Amino acid sequence: MRSLLTALMIAGAAACSPATGEKAVGPEDGAEIPPAIASILEEIRRADKGQLAVSEEDGRFLRLMVATNRTRHALEIGAASGYSAIWIGLGLRETGGKLVTIEYDANRAEEAAANVRRAGLEDVVQVVSGDAFKEIPKLTEPLDFVFLDAWKPDYKKFFDLVMPRLAPGGLFLAHNVLNKRDQMQDFLEAVESHPRLWTVTVAPSAEGVLVSRKR
Repeated sequence: MRSLLTALMIAGAAACSPATGEKAVGPEDGAEIPPAIASILEEIRRADKGQLAVSEEDGRFLRLMVATNRTRHALEIGAASGYSAIWIGLGLRETGGKLVTIEYDANRAEEAAANVRRAGLEDVVQVVSGDAFKEIPKLTEPLDFVFLDAWKPDYKKFFDLVMPRLAPGGLFLAHNVLNKRDQMQDFLEAVESHPRLWTVTVAPSAEGVLVSRKR
């Protein structure tokens, strides 16, 4: 648990500007990202007219959490164009783990798969096109990392579906818990009152990320 708390403390500090007005140093500022992948990530962000991708700060936080948790079996619900999947994949490259990312929109799923291939992460990230409520029950491995960034009113349903599959010590992360909090009140109440979860909300960017660890 200490490694997780340390990572969360670093991320929390990075989300706050110093009193001096100097630029806050992010949790992975200076960490090497291959230039070709950095260029692909920037292209995805520029093309993201629907603002479906997470921020760069949140992407870096996801990579940090994946590596800190020594993740082996990760699930992402809501791939969009593959931006967050690439960040998670970069973390999994360090741990030797794999990601299944599920996208309901077939065109976006195709785009996500293409971006993952361009980033050279197709051996790490599997993009599944389909309904996550139907695809998740097909997974056979216990999960040790889940990132939820799908239709906000469905968060509670997804939470109920994946919790039995989350291994003890596994992490459950949910996006937009600050800027879209009013769309997921039932989910937030369920998570924050769950007896087997330790939960904290951090803000690498303004959207907010809920992080829960299963006891």
